[in-house]
Amino acid sequence: MRVSQLKIPEEAKRILVEAGYDSLWPPQREAIEAGVLEGKNLVLASPTASGKTLIAELCILNNTLRCMGKALYLTPLRALANEKFEEFQRYRDLSKTDGSRIKIATSTGDYDSSDEWLQRYDIIISTNEKVDSLLRHKARWISEVGTIVADEIHLLTDQERGPTLEVTLTKLMKLNPKSQILALSATVKNAEEVAHWIRGAPVTTEWRPVPLKEGVFSTGEVQFKDGSARRISEETGRPALDIALESVRNGGQALIFTETRRTAVQFGKKSSEALHGRLTNTQRRILGNLAGKVLSTGEKTRLSELLAEQISSGAGFHHAGLAAAHRRIVENAFKAGHLKILAATPTLAAGVNLPARTVVISSYERYEPGYGRYPISVLEYKQYSGRAGRPTYDNYGESILVAKTADEQEYLMERYVCAEPEKVWSKLSAERVLRPHVLSTIATGFAHTEEGLYDFFSGTFYAQQNDLKSLRLKVGGILKFLAEEGMVKIESRNVSATRFGRRVSELYIDPISAVVIRDGLDNRPSRLTEISLLQLIAHTPDITPKTRPRGAESERLSLFADEHSRELMFKNPEPWNLGLSYQQDYEDFLAELRCVMVLEEWIRETSEDDILRNHRFEPGDLLRLTQTSEWLMYAAEELAKLLEQKDLIRPIKLLRMRIRSGVKEDLVELAQLEGVGRVRARMLHNSGFHTIADLRKASLGSLTVVPTIGITMAKKIKDQVGGRLKAEEWDAFKNGEIFDEQKLMTEY
Repeated sequence: MRVSQLKIPEEAKRILVEAGYDSLWPPQREAIEAGVLEGKNLVLASPTASGKTLIAELCILNNTLRCMGKALYLTPLRALANEKFEEFQRYRDLSKTDGSRIKIATSTGDYDSSDEWLQRYDIIISTNEKVDSLLRHKARWISEVGTIVADEIHLLTDQERGPTLEVTLTKLMKLNPKSQILALSATVKNAEEVAHWIRGAPVTTEWRPVPLKEGVFSTGEVQFKDGSARRISEETGRPALDIALESVRNGGQALIFTETRRTAVQFGKKSSEALHGRLTNTQRRILGNLAGKVLSTGEKTRLSELLAEQISSGAGFHHAGLAAAHRRIVENAFKAGHLKILAATPTLAAGVNLPARTVVISSYERYEPGYGRYPISVLEYKQYSGRAGRPTYDNYGESILVAKTADEQEYLMERYVCAEPEKVWSKLSAERVLRPHVLSTIATGFAHTEEGLYDFFSGTFYAQQNDLKSLRLKVGGILKFLAEEGMVKIESRNVSATRFGRRVSELYIDPISAVVIRDGLDNRPSRLTEISLLQLIAHTPDITPKTRPRGAESERLSLFADEHSRELMFKNPEPWNLGLSYQQDYEDFLAELRCVMVLEEWIRETSEDDILRNHRFEPGDLLRLTQTSEWLMYAAEELAKLLEQKDLIRPIKLLRMRIRSGVKEDLVELAQLEGVGRVRARMLHNSGFHTIADLRKASLGSLTVVPTIGITMAKKIKDQVGGRLKAEEWDAFKNGEIFDEQKLMTEY
C-alpha cells in the first residue's frame, strides 16, 4: 500500500511524499485495513520505530483537515510532548476544508489554568497530567475534541502515572463519546482488553524495520535466541562495556542500561577511557565543543564536570539526577552519532526516542530508594530491548542481557528473552492515587450522587479487569474522608464539592496535602518563619520521594531540629515507645527536614555543587524538588486567600518566588527576568543594579561590563525592562565598535 493511495487530503499526501514516505510498513497497513482512517478506535501495539507515530499523524490530519474537531495528543512526559510538537511542525502550512491554516500547539505546564488560548488551535499536544488539569478547570474547548491519541498506553500499568492516564481517558470518553481514540504502545500483551475498554479494535504485530537479535552474555560468549552465538573480546573486565566496544568497532552505537545512577556514571567513565585513544581530530573538536556547552549551561557542578569530561571522549551518562538541559545535550549528541556509548538508568527507556544498534542490560535488577532491589518486569525488559536497531543506519539491532554464570544465563534466557510481557493491569485501586480523582470527578460534575460516582468509575479500565465491589469500598471510604474534611457536601442522595474542595481539585494537589496546609496555617508555631513554611509543604505527601538521611547527615538534621524547634509546624515525634514505629516516624521526620534544609540552602543562594556535596542532592532532583515546592507554595498562597489568612499571603508569595529562582529576598525582582537566573542576578546586584528601574536607566555598555552579561544578554535585558535602545548603539556593539560613554547613555 502506497501513501498516494490513501484516502486523505491531497495536501497531506504531498507533505508526506516530500518527507520521504512512499510505501506503508506492515503495521501501518494493518491499521489502515482495521479502519483507522474511517474513524474506528484502535489500539496499535507494534515495536519501537515501526511507524506508529505516522498512523497517529494520518489519523489526526484526516480528521482535522476535514474540520472534524480538534485533535488531542497525550504523552506521559514533557520531553515527549516537545518531541511530538516538533514532528508535527511539517504540517503547519496545510489548509483545512474551510480554508483556514492548521494550527499546532503544545501545553504542558501551569496546572491552575484552563488555557482558553488553545481554543484557537487544531492540534494540541500535551501531557496526561496537563489534560487532567484542563478537565478539572472545565476548559470549554475540550468538548470540541474529535481525535484523541494516547501514546505509551502500556503505562496504564505504571503505579505513578497510570491512574492519571486512565481517569483522563475515562473523562474524555464520557465528555466526547463520538471522538476517535487511537492508543499506541510498543508492547501490550492484552491489547484486546485495552481495545474493548476504548470500544475499538486491536492491531498487534512483531514486525520491525530493523531485525532484532536478543541474547544473553556469559563467560565470554553471547547466546542468541535464534541459536547462534558470538564470542566477545574481553578487554576491560566489564562484559557490558566489552559488548558496547565491539559494537562501536563495527560502526554502531551502544546503550548500556544500568541499575543505579552511580553505576551509570561509572560505566560512562570507563567507556570514555576506552574510547579516548580511538577518536579522530574531527571527532575531538566536535566533542570538545559539546563538552564546553555542558560546562557553560546552567550552574557548574561536579556532576556536570564529570559529564563534560566523558563527553569529550565520546561517551556519557544519562539519569534523572542530571539537569534537564544537560540531558538534552546528551540526547541530541547521541542522536547525532557523536556519542558512541551512553550509560543510562531506566528513566531513559520511558523518555525520548533514542535508539542504538546495541542495547546492553548490565543488570536485570532495579534499585529504587526506599524499596531496595527487585527484578525488572518482562514488559520493562522489552521496552529496553525495543530500542535496539536504528532505522536507515543499522541492518540489525542487538539486545543483550549480562549474566554472571551459565546457570543465570539459562535463567535470563527463559525469564526474559523467551518470555511474553506481562498483561497491562490498572493501578487505580491504590487509595493515594484514587483520592484526588474521586474529588476531581465530583468537583468537575462528572458525578452528582454517590451512585453517579460509582457509575463513573465503572467506566474505567480497572472496572473492566476487576470486581467493582472492592473499588466501591475504597471510593466510599475516600468520599467519607472528603466529607469529614469539608471538601464535599452530602445532602440526601446528592454529592457536591465545596469551595474548598473545588479549589483543591483545581490546584492539582493531593487532598491530604490540602488538609496539611489548611491545618498548618490554622495552627501556626510560636515563631513563624520561612523554615515553618518550608516544613509545611515538605510535610505533604506531594513531596516525594523523601529519602531518609544516613550517618553524619542524620546528626546535622537532629541539630537543625533543635535549633529551629520554635519554628517547626510539625514537631519531632515523641518516643512514646522504643519500638520500630517510633524509629520509622523519626526517620520520616528527618527526611522531611532534609527537604527543608535543601530548600533553605537553595533560597540562600548556596550553589548547586555545594548542595550536591552537603546532601547528595543532584541537580535534576533539586529541580524536581524546587518545582514541586514552588507549586505547593502557590497552593498554600491560594488556600490562604480562600481561608482569609490575609497576613500570610505576602510572605508565602515572596517565598514562592524565592524558591522559583533560588535567591535571597533582595534578588527576587531581578531574578524574574528571562535568561537572567540567580547567578547573573547576583552579578547585576553587586554591580549596582538593584531594581528593574536601575536596569531601565542603564546603558548597554554599563551592562556588558558586568561578569556573565554579554552583549546579547544585555540587549535581552533592555528589551524586557522597556529600556529604549538606540539603533546606532546596538549596531556599534554588533560591529565591535567602541562608543563614547556619553553617547552610550540613553535619556529616559
